[in-house]
Amino acid sequence: MSTPLPPDSGLAAFGASLTAITLAELGDKTFFMALILAAKHRARDVFIGAFAALTAVTLISLGLGYGLKELLPSSAVPWLAAVLFAGFGGKLLLDAQRMATNEAEVEEQEAEKAVAEVESRSRITTAWAVIWEAFALVFIAELGDRTQFTTIFLATAPAFGFAGLLAGTLAGHALVTWLAVGAGKWIGGRISEKLLYRLSGGLFIAFALVSLQQALS
Repeated sequence: MSTPLPPDSGLAAFGASLTAITLAELGDKTFFMALILAAKHRARDVFIGAFAALTAVTLISLGLGYGLKELLPSSAVPWLAAVLFAGFGGKLLLDAQRMATNEAEVEEQEAEKAVAEVESRSRITTAWAVIWEAFALVFIAELGDRTQFTTIFLATAPAFGFAGLLAGTLAGHALVTWLAVGAGKWIGGRISEKLLYRLSGGLFIAFALVSLQQALS
């Protein structure tokens, strides 16, 4: 059973999810997919399709996170959140340590290959076709991605309310997708995946400490 949330939980959830999702999505494969598609098709159609896919995955992820939280006694939820946050944050920091300096270029090449494979099989000539292409590519790429795990783990935190998490997560996705279709080429060449992983890892370690404090209080 869920415990009552403090009045400021919505604002905290919004800020935490907005920051975490923005860091996770910048330089991600879906970012480069939107960038590449926007160079070939109308940016508005690409944004609609990509954001719709990200919204769908967000709802699935929040459902999984909240479902996991509801299966446990309320006293165990902060411990679960602390373990998940610490484990995920530690993994991101280790990944950053082993990461090549050209990781963003690798992500972009994988995105280019995925887009080329889809467009080689059919001619994309209408707005609906562009929207569907963007939706399908981004939805499949986002499943099992670190952004999905970020959303699931955020949903396990006892202090974060659903509305705040949903709003913050979608705002983060909208911001990064807008940047990808509007200024992706300029941003893409300046992204340091290693730095983003380190910032994300540090953020999740901070979330883990907050959850641990709640578990011990």
